[in-house]
Amino acid sequence: MSQETQPRKKSSVRHTRAIQQNRSKHPITAPTDQEVRERIQEIVHPATLGQVSYFHRLGLRERSLGLVVMVAFVLEMIWRQIGGVNELARIVQEEAVLWEQPRKVSQQALSQRLTSLPADLFLKVLQSVLPEMQARWFQRERPLSDELLWAAERYRAVLSVDGSTLDALVRKIGLLQDMPENPLAGRMAALLNLCTRLPEKIWYESDPKAHDQRLWGDILSVLKAGSLLIFDKGYINFTIFNQLTQAKIKFITRAKTNLVYHLERAIVQSASVHDYLVWIGKDETRQKIRLIEIQYRGKWYRYMTNELDDKKLPTAYVVALYWQRWRIEDAYNIVKRLLGLAYFWCGAQNAIEMQVWSTWLLYVVLIDLTDAVAEALSKPFSAISIEMVYRSLYFFTNARQRGETDDVVTFLANKANLLGILKRKHKEENPSPLIFIPMLLTGFSNP
Repeated sequence: MSQETQPRKKSSVRHTRAIQQNRSKHPITAPTDQEVRERIQEIVHPATLGQVSYFHRLGLRERSLGLVVMVAFVLEMIWRQIGGVNELARIVQEEAVLWEQPRKVSQQALSQRLTSLPADLFLKVLQSVLPEMQARWFQRERPLSDELLWAAERYRAVLSVDGSTLDALVRKIGLLQDMPENPLAGRMAALLNLCTRLPEKIWYESDPKAHDQRLWGDILSVLKAGSLLIFDKGYINFTIFNQLTQAKIKFITRAKTNLVYHLERAIVQSASVHDYLVWIGKDETRQKIRLIEIQYRGKWYRYMTNELDDKKLPTAYVVALYWQRWRIEDAYNIVKRLLGLAYFWCGAQNAIEMQVWSTWLLYVVLIDLTDAVAEALSKPFSAISIEMVYRSLYFFTNARQRGETDDVVTFLANKANLLGILKRKHKEENPSPLIFIPMLLTGFSNP
């Protein structure tokens, strides 16, 4: 049995103190460009209006800061990374905010609505937007990476699930004032479609120490037969493996170093590649899986899958597809670092959830814009930098004011190299999934 040497695992909680300080200190940013506002409005506003009837069914009275208004205000606050409710109150009295005209509103009124307007309304807006964005993705034409194209032709969906702990609440207000240290804001988890980069489902848990395993019931309830699910070692559960197999859902995950198994036979065995059929678990959890081991730069990487037929899921694609799991880490990076879900305006539970759902809404808008740029360039989504698309909107706004352009996608595509939107190729420290694909062409040495 090959052993994998691993350094001590770092904490999964990465406090972005620089973002927290910057958000509270930096000057107010310029208003969002008209075309960008229209793009956000096109995607979000109809879904918001669709929740007005639910708003009334909850028995909520229509006020000046109703659902439609608050969605506009919160999205503007996140998109422009406005540092606090005080600043937002000043802005909305002087400027049009998305689909809302300037209006007189106090900081106290905004703070009160952040804590009292049910965050579930924002979640419902997000859930309404996601299917439409998935449909829009399928209408576009752009290449996929080799392994995702291969998998998309064979599986109903290629999905990854993972959780992420939210950062500390830096505002000590209300009940937080008596706590000895700033508490963490909770934990979120996402089920991400690896082809579209869009979330299929997002969960939030107020307990920052909630284990990933808690979510398996919710995850299973939304998975569909014929899908491929990719997850890390935190989700390993032999009982769930059986349930996934019975539900006709295939999975790929990493194997723990202390995995106990009994070898049935070797499918592939060479100096650097092993593909075994093995038995794991005992009693009611006993089951047959494939254990794949790949040696790269002196290190062994070990994977498990319940797809027992190596013709349906060849060894190389098990490895290549698992490395696509990192796309969910990219999504968390965009949501937390770029869009600022590392800084919370309010410590109230309702306000935290409202900010979580709103940030993911803007993530969806940004992914849709990035995908449109990828289509204009006829490049895979993976070749486009989401961060530089977001940052390059500054240059688009200036060019539009000079009368040089009026189409954001065309401008970003034409300036892709100059603005760093097309990713530069760097030498990777970790193995690229593509290095394993040529193994299919050359073949493996069988025992």
